[in-house]
Amino acid sequence: MIARILSGLVMMTLLAACQPEPAPVPDSYPALWEISQPGGEVEGWLFGTIHALPDDVVWRSPRLDRSIGSADALVVEVANLEDGAKLSGLFEKMAYDRPSPPIRQRIAPQLRDEFDALLMKGGVQRSYFDRMESWAAALALAQIAQDGDSENGVDRALIGEFEGRRVIELEGAANQLSIFDSLPEAEQRDLLAAVLAETSDAANKTGDLASIWQSGDLERLGEITGRGILADPELKAALLDTRNIAWAARIETLLAAPERPLIAVGAGHLLGAGGLPALLERRGYTVRRID
Repeated sequence: MIARILSGLVMMTLLAACQPEPAPVPDSYPALWEISQPGGEVEGWLFGTIHALPDDVVWRSPRLDRSIGSADALVVEVANLEDGAKLSGLFEKMAYDRPSPPIRQRIAPQLRDEFDALLMKGGVQRSYFDRMESWAAALALAQIAQDGDSENGVDRALIGEFEGRRVIELEGAANQLSIFDSLPEAEQRDLLAAVLAETSDAANKTGDLASIWQSGDLERLGEITGRGILADPELKAALLDTRNIAWAARIETLLAAPERPLIAVGAGHLLGAGGLPALLERRGYTVRRID
């Protein structure tokens, strides 16, 4: 939203008097890496994002701000996040292209209470999901379940910062959705079950995902993201490992160009031996965490 400019000394005085206390400066920030050649020349940066956040989360560190200012281009998973109508149309087109049994038949009995709770939370009728493929129902339900606001998504904020500079897609929305759409039905139902199970387990999580991400604690982030969906080996291979390998090859090509990119992708893609920092190190780069 564009703020309206308020005129008048009295109004400005009132606003100044009502300003909230500034948010405290955090002791730590989300993880940021610097990518360099063996000779030491910096080629770019890697930053792990989160696609939805509660309000007022402080996540921009001084080092990240310097990296944003120094980068010539931004690399993200999907670039056109502001075009909601196009993204919705693409989802609708892919979500209904194969006939499916009623959604309740695809949900294990022990998870149906969670499904009903999400219907109530989202104010959605069950019939909305009946013709929807299982992967699409899983994504839609995950959207309802999330606590954060996608308007506060880090990737969205970074795209705004790079207005006037090049924004490069690693996948794009169509390719990203096609990964889910191409899953076998058994894996789609596993995805659906995992989303519902995570919803039922939300109260028992050891920490909030957003706060763990903001703290930069990669060990805890790996623990919490490794549950649920990514605990399923087939889903992890399709949704994380295979994509990381493809992205590492594409990123290597981008790093060879004169432009220095800030590569901002979901934080789960940067963790462990199969994460992008490790894969780029195997390709001969030095990847050093700086935040």
